Amino acid sequence: MIFLKIILVISSIILIISILMQSSNSAGLSGAIGGGAEQLFGKKKSRGYEAILSRITTAAATMFILLSLVIVTIQA
Repeated sequence: MIFLKIILVISSIILIISILMQSSNSAGLSGAIGGGAEQLFGKKKSRGYEAILSRITTAAATMFILLSLVIVTIQA
């Protein structure tokens, strides 16, 4: 049980760091007006730093959710 909680804390720290290191998708209100089509139709970076951070964020979020559900189920 303690082992699962330690892994949960580690995954939450990794999730927080990976989210904070990602660049924002829009430049505020002007990005919402002018850059909407750019986000919809292309210019998505599939390689490099952003892709690695995206995969790390997805894996950490999945691990966080699954571990949270397992810990709650065990305690109930």
